[in-house]
Amino acid sequence: MLNYLLIAHLLAATIWTGGHLILAIGVLPKVLISRHIETLIAFESQFEKVGMPALAIQVVTGLWMAHRMLPDVHSWFTLNNDISMLISLKLAILLTTIIVALHARFRVIPTLQDSSLNWFAAHIFTVTALSVGFVIVGSLFRTGLG
Repeated sequence: MLNYLLIAHLLAATIWTGGHLILAIGVLPKVLISRHIETLIAFESQFEKVGMPALAIQVVTGLWMAHRMLPDVHSWFTLNNDISMLISLKLAILLTTIIVALHARFRVIPTLQDSSLNWFAAHIFTVTALSVGFVIVGSLFRTGLG
């Protein structure tokens, strides 16, 4: 069962992280030069349809796998072994991602205009860096911290 959870988790991570890398490296630089905000909004609205379900799949499968590795949820936060440290780090990245994404969604995007484009770009780069962080920390479950 763990293999199926891991496969679903990795496929969802591919969508989430890949989409943000495309946005940050491919779409955003062109929008920052052209100031054509509609291109950015169009990408965001299309990606949201697959990106948000991918994130949801990552959360569900990640929590499920964490529970299988350390069934006592309290032990996830003890930081007394590699697994608890990695689970805590993944949860911290998730919480930060949620905070940044919600701020962007409800505070930045509704009032997005040319003057606030750089602020939105900072949000995009932050969520992209966090998504890469998810991948890096996730790989440490297999390779270890040392």
